[in-house]
Amino acid sequence: MNAHTSSPSAGAVVYVVDDDISVRESLELLIRFAHWQPRLFDCAQAFLAQPREPLPSCLVLDINLPDLNGLDLQAALAASRPHMPIIVITGYGDIPSTVRAMKAGAVEFLTKPFDDGVLLDAISAALEKSRCALEREGQLSDLRARYVSLTPREREIMQRVVDGCMNKVIALDLDISEITVKAHRGKVTRKMKARSVAELVRMATQLAQAPTVEP
Repeated sequence: MNAHTSSPSAGAVVYVVDDDISVRESLELLIRFAHWQPRLFDCAQAFLAQPREPLPSCLVLDINLPDLNGLDLQAALAASRPHMPIIVITGYGDIPSTVRAMKAGAVEFLTKPFDDGVLLDAISAALEKSRCALEREGQLSDLRARYVSLTPREREIMQRVVDGCMNKVIALDLDISEITVKAHRGKVTRKMKARSVAELVRMATQLAQAPTVEP
């Protein structure tokens, strides 16, 4: 288990939702041993009341809970926290539950009692997945901020550039001079930090495909 102590996700948050206090206490020790931060909850509602932390994180989730069951909580999180990897654990594993959990995006399904090493490997992989998702979110947020900094005219120019229009065509379309088009293109390139038209096209595609509201 020493390999986990040097994880690049050290300091990440591992949420545990399980109504069995002995399981929570055992997992807390295991998580701390791996230099991750445990957050323990005995029911789904207590977890849902916890604000999201801007750190790599994952959820170790028991299926059988006193209020909202684990699979229903997993479904709720698909909308509110779609990038949170979930490791499902249960003492009453069955094929339908396993299939439902995995189809809903669980990264692992473990039946109690499970091997500590197997769980640590699953958590480590989940945290790396979360870290990558957070990195993509940060990059998208920065890209949006750059796009917002463009003036309406610069956005018009950018759209026509990524559509493949030449300066002469853009000038005719917007009833401005080619010199003005070139000036606007230069500003768009600097503000968007694009090194080429191809990169500007990639940025426009990212913005178009991204959800309008951050999860």
